[in-house]
Amino acid sequence: MRDFAAEIEQRKRDGLYRQRRLISGAQQPELTADGKPLLSFCSNDYLGLANDAGNIEALRNALPRTGLGGAASHLVCGHHQAHHQLEQRLAEFTQRSSALFFSTGYMANMGVISALVGRGDTVFCDRLNHASIVDGCLLSRARLRRYPHGDVAALEAMLAGTDGHKLVVTDGVFSMDGDVAPLRALARICRRHDALLVVDDAHGMGVSGPQGRGSVLEAGLSEADVPVLIGTLGKAVGTSGAFAAGPQWLTEYLVQKARTYIYTTAMPPALALATCHSLDTIEAADDRRDHLRSLVERFRSGARAAGYCVMDSSTPIQPLLVGQSHAALALSRALEEQGFLVTAIRPPTVPQGQARLRVTLSAAHTLADVDQLLDALVRIGGDVPDHAEASA
Repeated sequence: MRDFAAEIEQRKRDGLYRQRRLISGAQQPELTADGKPLLSFCSNDYLGLANDAGNIEALRNALPRTGLGGAASHLVCGHHQAHHQLEQRLAEFTQRSSALFFSTGYMANMGVISALVGRGDTVFCDRLNHASIVDGCLLSRARLRRYPHGDVAALEAMLAGTDGHKLVVTDGVFSMDGDVAPLRALARICRRHDALLVVDDAHGMGVSGPQGRGSVLEAGLSEADVPVLIGTLGKAVGTSGAFAAGPQWLTEYLVQKARTYIYTTAMPPALALATCHSLDTIEAADDRRDHLRSLVERFRSGARAAGYCVMDSSTPIQPLLVGQSHAALALSRALEEQGFLVTAIRPPTVPQGQARLRVTLSAAHTLADVDQLLDALVRIGGDVPDHAEASA
């Protein structure tokens, strides 16, 4: 039998062992982790809506009318009026013809990709796409071709040499680097080579684009340019679940073919109504987005001045490239001793030799919060192994 215990010990030696933290209280910048008060800079709650009073009140008001559980799958008796209302609201918000509500972002990517391609087809996947996208590609049993990150020329050469049904899938905002995909160029070459373009805008929705409508609309692209748009609701939206949006044929087809939609219990309908309220808040949240941009600018300039290698990102995802896994862990622990929670990201989540601290900013942070973090980074300075080498 395979020696699983030995594999666990090897992960510990390699600095790759993962552990869960026990969070108590609401998700917000000032939280308690493992009984210790910390200032968090590692959540995806980009607009500070996970603990928003209006969203909580909307959920509380919905519960007596909808009950708690979904009770069944959407195709049995679980598709509540609240789910239908959210789908209509998501279609309106993303300026698409229709939308379909999934229980999680992982399930959305798995279900959508595996429904749209299969044996005999080819799917093209950016090298740095999220694990759920990669797993969706593998589950589809289509031929998988991974193109270099953001390399439109390399992708076009692959598309030109491939016959049959082709699907290109990319993150809109890449979760570990914080950069934005070249969406206009991708849309152009997909039209040229008759490929279906899928964009997962999990980290752009709520933050990017007009009224927070996402990176696809920020790029000025329509439903014809990007026929399949996927988004999650547990990040900037502050609730839970996910969706796919696009032409009417897309949602009809997914209802027939997406196994992660067909064979799972519907999410609590009250949560769908709270999400509708959150979308209303997002549309009117230009002040939050302006504040968030000021936090990003403050952090980037301060971290660079302190000698850290700040990766090229204008989004709330601001990775500090460290290099080796043990060094990233050491920097994360040093910050925790100073009262800050910033997670070390290590392989296989990121490529070998590119371990980092993934600093994420939220509109719920203050400028003073960011200054405190920068002061801590200055105090730690070169005391952490490999820091000076990584920032060179």
